[in-house]
Amino acid sequence: MPKTNHKPFVIGVAGGSGSGKSTVTRQVLASVGPDMATVLYQDDYYLDQTEMSPEERRKTNYDHPDAFDWPLMMQHLQALRRGEAIEMPTYDFTAHNRASKTITLQPAPVIVVEGLFALYDAELRKMMSLKIFVDTAPDVRFIRRLQRDMAERGRTAESVINQYMDTVRPMHKQFIEPTKRRADVILPHGANDPAVDIITTKVKTLIHDLGRA
Repeated sequence: MPKTNHKPFVIGVAGGSGSGKSTVTRQVLASVGPDMATVLYQDDYYLDQTEMSPEERRKTNYDHPDAFDWPLMMQHLQALRRGEAIEMPTYDFTAHNRASKTITLQPAPVIVVEGLFALYDAELRKMMSLKIFVDTAPDVRFIRRLQRDMAERGRTAESVINQYMDTVRPMHKQFIEPTKRRADVILPHGANDPAVDIITTKVKTLIHDLGRA
């Protein structure tokens, strides 16, 4: 892992479910190389629900800010910024609970914080050098979520639709959409190539400058 005396360049990537956040993150990683960047996935910081029954877990509102372990996420980002490795938790979406497995993340010159609420917390935003909101049409986001949850999480179409109407849609309007005002860059029409190219060019320039410092 490249060593540097500079503080890492922290990028926040927020947006609704199915907006294209992961696509933006992958393109940033591809532009700088795997050894130069690390990613903190907010999806893996859902609260541990071991003490709850499976039925209670299924009823959790996973689209509300209170569903996340903010102190742990903050602690881990601070550690990465100090140059310390962390053990990032992982989440089992079929069991609706935190998994026993962790992933070792090494510090890097670029740190990406990706998640629905990446721009929600003021203290988290203070640590970011660049704040991005991926803005995608609601119908596109819903279709992507439907396809993902059925293919990857064993959900039925009915359960995905019900959750979307009950929590995803109202929580997006109440909590996620307003964070767009906190962004430095808004990517219209999702992860569109021209906008992402501008961002990755900026990040590559930053890495080049750090290498010369």
